[in-house]
Amino acid sequence: MIIDSIKPIELPMINDTHEQPSVLIRLPNRHNPLLQRVLARVNSDEELHALWHAQNVTAVDRLGMSDHGPVHMQIVANIALRLARIATERGIPPSLVANYATLYGFTAHDAEVVVVLAALMHDLGMSIHRADHEQFSLFVAQPIIDRLLDGIYATAPHAIMRSEILHAIISHRAGGKPLTIEAGIVRIADALDMTKGRSRIAFEGGNVNIHSVSAAAIEKVEIAPGEAKAIRIRILMNNSAGVFQVDELMKDKLHGSGLENYVEVEATTAGSSEKNLVQMLRV
Repeated sequence: MIIDSIKPIELPMINDTHEQPSVLIRLPNRHNPLLQRVLARVNSDEELHALWHAQNVTAVDRLGMSDHGPVHMQIVANIALRLARIATERGIPPSLVANYATLYGFTAHDAEVVVVLAALMHDLGMSIHRADHEQFSLFVAQPIIDRLLDGIYATAPHAIMRSEILHAIISHRAGGKPLTIEAGIVRIADALDMTKGRSRIAFEGGNVNIHSVSAAAIEKVEIAPGEAKAIRIRILMNNSAGVFQVDELMKDKLHGSGLENYVEVEATTAGSSEKNLVQMLRV
């Protein structure tokens, strides 16, 4: 039997609804037109929002960890932008400007794009797996970076921007060695999303450990221009368990960030009495 032709069967695309992303990223970008353009693309990028959801499923639903979805991305991006602007105001030039301004005309506005996109995509690899997610993030993020920057930068500056963003992403891992101010900022910003709201899912789900308890002990993180150093980070705790977040996590991110000489960290317990976080723990 000879079949002359086979007609293809056309199947409908699964859930092709083009829904508006449920969480829109909001940043103080009024004075940065470049960041405005990029952020508009971020907020309409369906693939990026789907990956944020996937990485949060890995973290929260499958591993019982704290939030790693779009809320975490927005917080880290806002913290990173705050750190970057204070650094610039205090006379610390972004590495993108220091290394490439003469050749490509980059300014602090371009460096803010690097910081924000790296912050928004630093955990994309968790859509695949928690282990080695920083490395996975590189190849997941690259085509998205290219799409978001397309038409904004010519070929050569586009390539530099992409490299700087990817460098900041990989440098946030444990033992990572940032070689740029921007990468160091993203590394520190990731650690500063430590307040009690982020631990709520793991803590209320019964996942009581030093990570969830110490995060529940962090009331507030304040970032401002410093006196002894350019940037001052003040961490307010309701329980001394929060020291773990500062000493084990924040210190590890700060040391080796390249920003040690520019950032001072102060942790204090708010009030005269400590909040009772754990009634009993069985092991």
